[in-house]
Amino acid sequence: MNRLRPQSVGAQLSLALLLVVAGALAFVYLIVIPSLERRLVDDRRAESARVASRLATRLRNDSAFWQEKVTDAAVTSGTRVAVLQLIDEHPLAMSVIYTAGGGNLQGLDRDAVALAAARTLTPQRGTADRGGARYAEAADLIGPDFVVLVSTSLQDADHTVDLVKRRILIAGALALVLVLLVGYIAARMFARRIRRLERAAERIAGGHFEEPVVDPAADELGELARAFDRMRERLSKLERARREFIANASHELRTPLFSLAGHLELLVEEDLDEATRREFLVGMREQVDRLTKLAAELLDLSRLDAGRLRVERTRLDLGRVADLLLEEFQPLARGSDHPLVLASDGRVAALADEQRVLQIGRALIENALRHTPEGTPVRIETGRRDGRAVLRVVDEGPGIAPEHAAHVFERFYRADGALASGSGLGLAIASELAQVMGGEIELESRPGHTVFTLLLPQETTASHG
Repeated sequence: MNRLRPQSVGAQLSLALLLVVAGALAFVYLIVIPSLERRLVDDRRAESARVASRLATRLRNDSAFWQEKVTDAAVTSGTRVAVLQLIDEHPLAMSVIYTAGGGNLQGLDRDAVALAAARTLTPQRGTADRGGARYAEAADLIGPDFVVLVSTSLQDADHTVDLVKRRILIAGALALVLVLLVGYIAARMFARRIRRLERAAERIAGGHFEEPVVDPAADELGELARAFDRMRERLSKLERARREFIANASHELRTPLFSLAGHLELLVEEDLDEATRREFLVGMREQVDRLTKLAAELLDLSRLDAGRLRVERTRLDLGRVADLLLEEFQPLARGSDHPLVLASDGRVAALADEQRVLQIGRALIENALRHTPEGTPVRIETGRRDGRAVLRVVDEGPGIAPEHAAHVFERFYRADGALASGSGLGLAIASELAQVMGGEIELESRPGHTVFTLLLPQETTASHG
């Protein structure tokens, strides 16, 4: 049985919910209830002040039958009304001459609110505790020596506040229990989803990419699960690519090694004439060159993957680079009956590594010569586009099918699915080298027209590498 550990996310979520509810209840109990109590007391004081003001005004205007008027005011307002007379100023002392409405009269002649009104000759409000009961009071002047004091019991207000307190405590206790229950259930569900993600992460870390990571929820955990699944798919592709890379690299290494071993065995054991021996030596030299090139390509790939391949971004002329490429590949093009021409747009300045640009150009031209029929024209072009320097290799071959065009820059990828001459690394390395230099390689292909375009920063658009 799975239980919530104190340090688990589910337990922390339950505790957080509990603290939020407890904090809300504490806020209500410590802030809202005192505010409610003050509001009720202020309302009672304001009501007492209104009664005192009206009665004092009536008595100042007409003092006849004043006792009946005081009694009527007490009965009508449901308050206790007292009339006090000033009997001494030093010290200030008062005497109760009449009361109506009942209530505790103890210490009424020393009432602080009435004495303050007599001292300041202005209406006053306040509260008083008398005989264990609280009153909201207001005093107003009838004349220089007489004060009317209206007292309203706060028993109802205190009872209301106590009732609210009890109900908040009861509701709070029920809410806390409900929160604990709901929080526990929600935390269990939440923790179960987290454990599924944990198990999925362990599977992925162990190299098992077959089972998808599924969480249909639209919340953050669902987004995390979908991110995990995208990671699983990418890692699965990387693992397949790694295995294919090892298999392909092994195949590429095995072919020239077997060829070299066969030639050496024949050279040692067979009695060969000089022409045949020389032919074998030429073949062995070709295989050694092939191994050397493959080793260099694999080294470039390892440096690219590790981020340790450094390039020099210096000012160079793509027109000169195109001339060097034309001079280098012209003999090979003639041997395969490929007309190779140059269409240069004058001096085209770029910021790049000249040796790496030459490496990219060789890969593009070799690709065009190798994968087009004999007699297919191949053209090297230079120019500018959208503020960037351009080197193009254009051929008039059959083109690349759309389903293969998106993969030509992948390592060891070949459209026919076979490993023939060439390692299948040239275009992949060319694309990554272009990116390292701040450029890119684009492909446009249709029957009779295939263009590989190298785009590089111009001198005016970059200042550092």
